[in-house]
Amino acid sequence: MKPNLVTSVCLAALLSAGGALAQTPRAPMMSGSAPMMSGGAAGMGMGKGSQEMHQRMMVGAKTMQDMPMTGDVDRDFATMMRVHHQQAVEMAQLQIKNGKSADMKKMAQKIMADQKKEIAQFDKWLAAQK
Repeated sequence: MKPNLVTSVCLAALLSAGGALAQTPRAPMMSGSAPMMSGGAAGMGMGKGSQEMHQRMMVGAKTMQDMPMTGDVDRDFATMMRVHHQQAVEMAQLQIKNGKSADMKKMAQKIMADQKKEIAQFDKWLAAQK
């Protein structure tokens, strides 16, 4: 079967990302994805809502990258996921504020409700660990 252009482009992107990840000494998913998303296109041609969304995503990624690991996988998971969920809530708020699609606004409302419940569960679990 002969590969098409889309397959070739996807393969090239994966190979490029893999090389960047291999050169990154820290948490590969977060540090490997941040440079790709913070390239020269950030802010160019983006509306205010998209810029805010991108900035929020970058702050959340940096926060998780900089979090020290305790060695307790359960605590580290709960702490990092709490930050991740808070970021999702903030991004959903930006969608509601700036988005146009009623479907996306509805999804953002659901994400906010679901993520806030899970944040409360993480908070409760973390508080019980002290």
